[in-house]
Amino acid sequence: MQRFEKKTVVITGASRGIGAAIAKRFAREGANLVVSANEESVHGVAEQIKVDGGKSVSFVGDVTDKASVKALYDAAEQAFGSVDVSIQNAGVITIARIEEMSESEWDKVMAVNTKGVFLCAQEAIARMRKHGRGGRIINTASGQARDGFIYTPHYAASKMGVVGITQSLAKEVAIENITVNAFCPGIIETDMWAYNDQAWGKLLGNYGPGELMREWVDGIPMKRAGSGEDVAGLVTFLASDDAAYITGQTINVDGGLIMS
Repeated sequence: MQRFEKKTVVITGASRGIGAAIAKRFAREGANLVVSANEESVHGVAEQIKVDGGKSVSFVGDVTDKASVKALYDAAEQAFGSVDVSIQNAGVITIARIEEMSESEWDKVMAVNTKGVFLCAQEAIARMRKHGRGGRIINTASGQARDGFIYTPHYAASKMGVVGITQSLAKEVAIENITVNAFCPGIIETDMWAYNDQAWGKLLGNYGPGELMREWVDGIPMKRAGSGEDVAGLVTFLASDDAAYITGQTINVDGGLIMS
């Protein structure tokens, strides 16, 4: 099904994990992809999409830098003429006891996870307004936007901030046929969760590799960790015409770990 033919989708944090899975799903549904990250490996994601028959360009940039963000959306317009969907997925986490957490850790997590969403959404909305045909803004939050967890106050704050940005922008741009939604991934099989397993495991009781994650997954009603494709299914729905009357919402993708 080609739900996104002739639509341009910009995705940050798309070099791996959830972002790469979302990009590949959109490509299969006919979208023009602009994949961005702060590492050169994002070029490989774009190349694989093209090998598989899709349309994609890649951009290495910094979502915390306004000039870099502007250059990303300029590149999208230059390549494909418009911006129809913008997915703010770039994110970072560190895990540490409060007395050991540095100010620089706090600043980096807040800058990437919250300021980055603001800057990208700001630029995307400006392009959508210019073209006058509406659009979709989709932000990556986290289970910690619902329930902050130990040793990550900065991450919880940053992701709760994403929900606030989502709701505020949704009210501002709804009349222009631009929807703004967010999603909260739970335990997903990604590089970030490999780090989480190791770092939280060490602080919570010297768990061996994979042990803490297995324990937490056992607490999920569906008894499995999620995949990038699980997340991509929701994101493509929110970007589709089927979700035209949904805005300002934050939806959990976590196998029932957090219910609301």
